[in-house]
Amino acid sequence: MYPTRILRMQAARPLYHPSPKEPHSAHTISQRLRQIKRTPPELIPLGIVLGVAVGAAIYSSAHKLLSDKTLRLYRNSPESREH
Repeated sequence: MYPTRILRMQAARPLYHPSPKEPHSAHTISQRLRQIKRTPPELIPLGIVLGVAVGAAIYSSAHKLLSDKTLRLYRNSPESREH
């Protein structure tokens, strides 16, 4: 292969400046809703399970922080330490 041919070769797809499919993709709420409607139906149960898991984790953490009386929230001051 000649060196001049290598210099003329171009990448199949640009690395730094990909061309957008639509000029104004997902700028309005209606466009975003249309994109949500295009999700495959197989992913809906996965989204529901993940939503429930994240909700349960947030509830469990908040319940532990608010109800546990043995949880140490503040650092002991030097005066209150037992020697």
